[in-house]
Amino acid sequence: MSIPQAKMELRPLGNTGLKVSSIGFGASPLGSVFGPVAEVDAVATVSEAFRQGINFFDTSPYYGGTLSEKMLGKGLKALQVPRNDYIVATKCGRYEEGFDFSAERVTKSIDESLERLQLDYVDILHCHDIEFGSLDQIVSETIPALQKLKREGKTRFIGITGLPLSIFTYVLDRVPPGSVDVILSYCHYGVNDSTLLDLLPYLKSKGVGVISASPLAMGLLTEQGPPEWHPASPELKSACKAAVGHCKSKGKKITKLALQYSLGNKEVSSVLVGMSSVSQVEENVAAVRELEGVGMDQETLSEVEAILEPVKNQTWPSGIDQN
Repeated sequence: MSIPQAKMELRPLGNTGLKVSSIGFGASPLGSVFGPVAEVDAVATVSEAFRQGINFFDTSPYYGGTLSEKMLGKGLKALQVPRNDYIVATKCGRYEEGFDFSAERVTKSIDESLERLQLDYVDILHCHDIEFGSLDQIVSETIPALQKLKREGKTRFIGITGLPLSIFTYVLDRVPPGSVDVILSYCHYGVNDSTLLDLLPYLKSKGVGVISASPLAMGLLTEQGPPEWHPASPELKSACKAAVGHCKSKGKKITKLALQYSLGNKEVSSVLVGMSSVSQVEENVAAVRELEGVGMDQETLSEVEAILEPVKNQTWPSGIDQN
């Protein structure tokens, strides 16, 4: 059975040969991370995303304590389409019980993930949030272990993820060329923080594909606002709140504006957005289609950028005590 897919812009991912949809499906909410998601809804959401042309799905065993992988696996299986019609990324090294980037753990991890996802291989296996481990261990132990998994056919490509941008250059400068195919950065390519831009020429020179996540800055650029625990400074939170309020007063949605801004740079192959309902898929896809059609609301964007100017590119330490 084949599902008629709507057209969506596909972008090349570094030197992998993969072509990923400009918007990627972030599956962490399927792990009921932000509130309960029923299996039937998870499956319907994955199906709708695929139908709308999204071919790239991202998960991790950490999300919802393995529930995200299980739900995504059920959703993908229900599509009943050839395996090469979609691209799946999962991660290793970060788990509900903590971090473990040892060769032994990551080697076991991929088998567990494949079982939950009901797949024979993943397209990308990332080391998850590497700033919490030893970067030297990532270089000397984890990535060589992942290369072995690549040779065994359990993953096609290898990636690294994390918040501080410095981790990417640290690792890529120390591993053999071509041993890391992709990086996943979050919260550094959005209206309030575009520091990922400075790294793009370097990543391109290394032949590394770029995925960006959290265009809404983990809730800062939403009408409901960030969760209580959000690590941003009070100054950054209040500037984002003012930007949200400004858009609302004009009858505009800041979430749409923020997503479109992040999609605007084609050097970023895919922008991951968390989705857990059919309506969220529809809303995100509508933002993409509008951007491809009439383009962006430049006037409102300029106003929002002016509000955020005093806190532009302000970041925060990673989510666990940094000692």
